[in-house]
Amino acid sequence: MPVTLDDNVIYKADDLIASDIDAYLDVHQHKSLLRFITCGSVDDGKSTLIGRLLYDSKMIFEDQLATLEADSKRIGTQGQEIDFALLVDGLAAEREQGITIDVAYRFFATEKRKFIVADCPGHEQYTRNMVTGASTADLAVILIDARKGVLVQTRRHSYLAKLLGIRNIVLAVNKMDLIEYDQAKYDAIVAEYTAFAASIGIADFTAMPISGFKGDNITLSSLNTPWYSGKPLMAHLETVALDNEADQAKPLRVAVQWVNRPNLDFRGFSGQISTGMVRPGDAIRVLPSGKTSTVSKIVTLDGELTEAVAGQSVTLCFSDEVDCSRGDVIATADNPPEVADQFEATIVWLADDALMPGRAYWLKLGTQTVSATVHAPKYTVNVNTMEHIAAKTLDLNAIGVAEIATDKPIVFEAYADSHAGYNKVLGGFILIDKITNRTVGAGMLHFSLRRAQNVHWQATDIGREAHAGLKNQKARVLWFTGLSGSGKSTIANEVEKRLNLMNRHTFLLDGDNVRHGLNKDLGFTETDRIENIRRVGEVAKLMADAGLIVLTAFISPFRAERDMVRSMLSASEFIEIFVDTPLEVAEARDVKGLYKKARAGQLKNFTGIDSPYEPPRNPEIRVNTVEMTPAEAAEYIVRQIMPLK
Repeated sequence: MPVTLDDNVIYKADDLIASDIDAYLDVHQHKSLLRFITCGSVDDGKSTLIGRLLYDSKMIFEDQLATLEADSKRIGTQGQEIDFALLVDGLAAEREQGITIDVAYRFFATEKRKFIVADCPGHEQYTRNMVTGASTADLAVILIDARKGVLVQTRRHSYLAKLLGIRNIVLAVNKMDLIEYDQAKYDAIVAEYTAFAASIGIADFTAMPISGFKGDNITLSSLNTPWYSGKPLMAHLETVALDNEADQAKPLRVAVQWVNRPNLDFRGFSGQISTGMVRPGDAIRVLPSGKTSTVSKIVTLDGELTEAVAGQSVTLCFSDEVDCSRGDVIATADNPPEVADQFEATIVWLADDALMPGRAYWLKLGTQTVSATVHAPKYTVNVNTMEHIAAKTLDLNAIGVAEIATDKPIVFEAYADSHAGYNKVLGGFILIDKITNRTVGAGMLHFSLRRAQNVHWQATDIGREAHAGLKNQKARVLWFTGLSGSGKSTIANEVEKRLNLMNRHTFLLDGDNVRHGLNKDLGFTETDRIENIRRVGEVAKLMADAGLIVLTAFISPFRAERDMVRSMLSASEFIEIFVDTPLEVAEARDVKGLYKKARAGQLKNFTGIDSPYEPPRNPEIRVNTVEMTPAEAAEYIVRQIMPLK
């Protein structure tokens, strides 16, 4: 017959509270902090477990307890007993459905350690939230419902925990009270999970039988599981070794957050030490520039330090006037990280809209933010079988491996390094959509591509200014965009003729003409359209480098790609010209008969019909072809861009 534990486990308050409150607060302040997550499949009892931890650690005020008891009777799922999950599930939708939707963070403390726990949702559609919670965790408690065993989300969350570098894994077989504390069933679950864990590279984990609802093996060893000789969960959490203790033995890495310049006599570089330690006199290297110096002093709000270690936020001053700014990395001089602009990476896709290979996203790595394009994935991973599956894109919650190229070199380290463990600050990144500013992906860098190491910019003595000077003009890119039939090519041709009469050196890149050669291998899918504009942008940039005035006539339907081309050029060199023609007018013209075919379903992915067009928000020039003839529009454009010298 199961034995019910006393829920009112009492932690003795430190005697210092009564005798010396300042001393007690100082002791509390210097306790180590463990960040951990609870994850697993739906309804495995994650929220209940956290509620039990908060309850048993006496982190609930009397009014909260009274509310909990009332809510448990009103909307709880445990009859007349306390529903501990209600302490964590705060959203109305969570309480109504009895599930966790968003990541819930809770703080609690014991006599030995402080804790921040993230309760991660179990539903597959909220996997992105689990990645958020796991990104800063030191330990993962993976719960399994003893009645159901290892499920798909158990495997998915375990794989993600391993992928994100969580070394400490606790396999908590929960709801043991519902299987009468059957050891044979527990052993079978642990054996199945052990085989799976080995297949994904988890060599070691701690398994324990628990009941979050009844309190078995949570704070005290349970009399209901005499066959279990391990520690209860709380004792394990209080004593497990932390990663930040190992971080101090690694080489120095400081991602610079800002340049601290309060007056003319002080200049320091502020940031958090992610790994290693630093003392005045240490030799350092600033990357990506590679400049070297020595640390003259370490400054904090409380004064100067003789030593600083991983986890501390400091301001470092150098003995030399070295150029250093936000996004740079301060490292040990003789053991710096790498610098590259092309990588292989694992990406977890977090957005409802699929990855667009070739589209430019913001990549944020530490304090570095650069523009990056993701190539089509090499493969995605089936978390059930670990099978590699061919894929052209990444959908919501997909995990895949792909190559990434950034617009400039960044400082990085492999996320999972066999020698240095996990480098989260310089190895883990997020991808941000440039239009919506939403985080769409999270990733881990594997290594820089060999071609990135072998291919370098070759310095030349004759640059863009010299080329343009010979032509007595300024290099420009006149980017015509608009619907098919709006008159882009016609107007661009008229503009080029006028510039030619003015002895300007020009070249016109037309959408149809380019697809006969350079881009003949591309179709009209959204991905191919993105690659089409990327290639044209690169060609236009090279022609501008030659000092030419480049005119391009492309639908270029997406703002992100037009902005990508703009970012390739210096300020004022890219002139976006919106040939503004309503869809009904462009369709009525239908010079090439394309709209008719698209309406008949004979032409797929046609802009304006079954593929979107995103008009410019703030173009440099707008012409309305309903009110202007092509000649009038061309004359207006030339007047706007003059003088070109």
